[in-house]
Amino acid sequence: MTTSISHTMSVKVWAMLIILSVLWGGSFFFVGVAVNELPPFTIVTLRVAIAAIILWGIAFLVGHRPPKKMKVWISFFAIGLLNNVVPFALIAWGQTQVASGIASILNAATPIFTVIIAGIMLPDERPSILKVIGAGIGLTGVVVMIGVPTFGGEGKLLAQIAIVIATISYAFAGVYGRRFKSMKINPIITAAGQVTASTFILVPVTLFIDGPVNVQDINTNTWGAVICLAIFSTAVAYVLYFRILELAGATNLLLVTMLIPISAILLGSLFLNESLTAIHFLGMGLIAFGLSAIDGRIWKKVKLAVMKRSALS
Repeated sequence: MTTSISHTMSVKVWAMLIILSVLWGGSFFFVGVAVNELPPFTIVTLRVAIAAIILWGIAFLVGHRPPKKMKVWISFFAIGLLNNVVPFALIAWGQTQVASGIASILNAATPIFTVIIAGIMLPDERPSILKVIGAGIGLTGVVVMIGVPTFGGEGKLLAQIAIVIATISYAFAGVYGRRFKSMKINPIITAAGQVTASTFILVPVTLFIDGPVNVQDINTNTWGAVICLAIFSTAVAYVLYFRILELAGATNLLLVTMLIPISAILLGSLFLNESLTAIHFLGMGLIAFGLSAIDGRIWKKVKLAVMKRSALS
């Protein structure tokens, strides 16, 4: 049984969405700094482990306690795998090959896959014709970005494909995460539960793949990036994520990825000396155009204005 949500976002939800976009846009910058000294799985494990400590600390301070039902923890492990382990690892590895701005643009395709997946799996998020058209335009933008032979060679192509797979995982997570509203779990507990489950999954994997890391060899800039990644782009961000998901649904929530490239590109160009080519802007333009159709608000206003003008003439 699904729980209905509001498909029209309030000013409050839009404000939360913009804040979330800045927090997640910063994550591409922080990862871009950290991958210079730390391997991808180590970054991801530190990210979720530190975030888990912070979130449980907040939860206990406000009077919440960990759930005791096994069913809830199974759900935490599932959402942790879809929302943290798979996409975080793929994006962190992808950013060893491509710039943070490019990664954030590819990540902006998440709502496109969400429209498709939510439309199949959620009865109350069936896609309209406009959303289907928007998804098609957005997918064209993704293909333009990763399908051009001169884009950087096979290594970068694989890295870009990995980031696209990460967006598909995020889309499944947005759909799966809807169940936490009907389970009446506080967003702080949901966020804490998923990063805790992710930590348990990642620790043995990271030790096997990356091995132990000599912390004395890591400079303060890298540690600062990892800590900011854990606090702002994970702990705080996921409290907002599950709150917006509860209020506005999977498709509306993942419109945040249209806003993320703005902060990611600005930070990357200012501090990491990254630059984008014309093909990146063309792909981003197509994705943004597709996302505007998925959202539908601007298109409906234009249609209404045309109808009023026709009525007056």
